[in-house]
Amino acid sequence: MRSKSFPLTPPIAAPSILSADFARLAEDLAIVDPARDWVHCDVMDNHFVPNLTFGPLIVAAVRKLTPAFVDVHLMIDEPARLVPEFCKAGADQVTVHLEACINVSAALAAVREGGARVGLALKPGTPFASAERYLSDLDVLLVMTVEPGFGGQEFMEDMLPKVRDAVAWRQAHNARYLIEVDGGIAPDTARQARGAGAEVFVAGNAVYKERDPHVALAVLRQAIG
Repeated sequence: MRSKSFPLTPPIAAPSILSADFARLAEDLAIVDPARDWVHCDVMDNHFVPNLTFGPLIVAAVRKLTPAFVDVHLMIDEPARLVPEFCKAGADQVTVHLEACINVSAALAAVREGGARVGLALKPGTPFASAERYLSDLDVLLVMTVEPGFGGQEFMEDMLPKVRDAVAWRQAHNARYLIEVDGGIAPDTARQARGAGAEVFVAGNAVYKERDPHVALAVLRQAIG
C-alpha cells in the first residue's frame, strides 16, 4: 500500500525499525501516525558500515504493514546497484551516502527514476561543502549525528553547525530539501537539533526500547514541537 499523501511539513518524527521487535513488527509499526510520522529503515551491508541489517524484502513487508511514509536509508557501498529494488519494494524516499557512491549524481538519478524522493546522507567526518553541488536536486539532506553502523550511540553535538550550514545554504539558494538528523536522537537531543534547524528526527532506541513505545513517540513529537 503506497502512501498517497506524504507528511512533509516539519517537524517529523521518524521511528527507526532497526530498534523494533521484528517478531511483532506489525504492532511496532502501528504506533506510527501516517498523517505526521515517517517509518525509517536502516539498511546496512557490513561493508560501508560494520553491521548487517536487512534488504528489500523487509522494506516490502513494512510497505504491506503500514500506509506511512517509508524512509529508506542505504548505508551500503555503491547503492545505485540496489536502488531500483528498494524503490520496487515500496520506499517513498531513498537516501544514499555521499561517501559510498562512485558516482553520486548517478545514484541520485536512480532514486528519482525509481519514483522515490531523493536523499543524500553525510557521515560526521564529511564536511557540508562536499554536498553543495548536489543540494539543489535533493528532497532531504541527512546529517548523521553518530558514526553510522549501530543504534544506541551518543549524540554528537558538534554536528549541529552542519545542520545550521544546511539551513543557511537552503535559504540562500532557494532549495527545497528537508534536513534530517539520525543518531542519538532522544527528546533532549532532538530539542537541540530542532533549535539548530533540523526538521526530521530519526529515533530508534528512544522509541522502541522504552517501556511503552507509543508514549515514547508521543514524547518525542512533543519535544520537536
